[in-house]
Amino acid sequence: MGPGPGPHCLLVTPLVTSEKIVSVGRGIDIAHERFGDPEAPAVLLLQGISQQMLGWHEALCAELVTRGLQPIRFDNRDIGRSTHLSDAPLPDFAAAMAGDVSSATYTLSDMAADGIGLLDALGLPHGHVVGLSLGGQIAQTMAIEHPDRIRSLTSISTTTGDPAVGQIHPGTWEKLATPPAMTPEEAGEQAVAVLQVVGSPGFTLDEAEVRARAGAAFERAAPDRDGIVRQAVATIASGDRTPLLRGLDLPTLVVHGAGDPMVDVSGGRATAAAIPGAELVVYEGMGHNLPRELWPEVADRIAGLVQRAG
Repeated sequence: MGPGPGPHCLLVTPLVTSEKIVSVGRGIDIAHERFGDPEAPAVLLLQGISQQMLGWHEALCAELVTRGLQPIRFDNRDIGRSTHLSDAPLPDFAAAMAGDVSSATYTLSDMAADGIGLLDALGLPHGHVVGLSLGGQIAQTMAIEHPDRIRSLTSISTTTGDPAVGQIHPGTWEKLATPPAMTPEEAGEQAVAVLQVVGSPGFTLDEAEVRARAGAAFERAAPDRDGIVRQAVATIASGDRTPLLRGLDLPTLVVHGAGDPMVDVSGGRATAAAIPGAELVVYEGMGHNLPRELWPEVADRIAGLVQRAG
């Protein structure tokens, strides 16, 4: 995060002044918020593991609105105010890492179906998807499994599921291991500490804003460590998408940071190489977040992608 919004940015009021929660089927409710013109092309924004929809900043949504798009941000299952599968047995993360994924509560296919169910609930016949990290893997799965509903794909800071690419850099997990935050203030300090490890050293880090937004997310919905485990095991259980990505036929943008320590840039390169015609943009100085200074350019690229999709 850094200085204020770019020159194209306007303050916008969400189409729905307060967030809504809708049923998307299979016992799942999804909390979401829409911005801009309801007749504009819908762009679903999917966040990463453990991240609420607040991870998509209102100013970034404004950048998309000023380019004629209708961004829709939402909480994935097991985060924020969407359904938490708290009654399910906790998956065995260690076993999943060792290859036994039988304890997975759900897979990326289920999470992708949530996104399609949200389109259904909002009466939208199709949409465009923008996903970051875990959200990028879900977005890829939506494009693979629901090609009639997804018009374009933007895959940010993510990978293909192939264990040979996109791996976390050695020592990164150890730097991130902390006890659960118990107060908004602790959540804010932890968020700053995380970005100091995995963020974008080539761009500005507005620590005060990071603290404020992390504190607001803490107050909005209680952290759910078990939900994070369920999300993590879902990614492992879903396997390598590379052969299926090769069959995609839609405009695709792949964005990655050259210095991403959470998902090595090889994951982004492999994603772009697998999807026919995909555009790859690698930013020097960018880590495992989307710096504010890049929002106008990335919004331009997403708008161009949507335009090409027709």
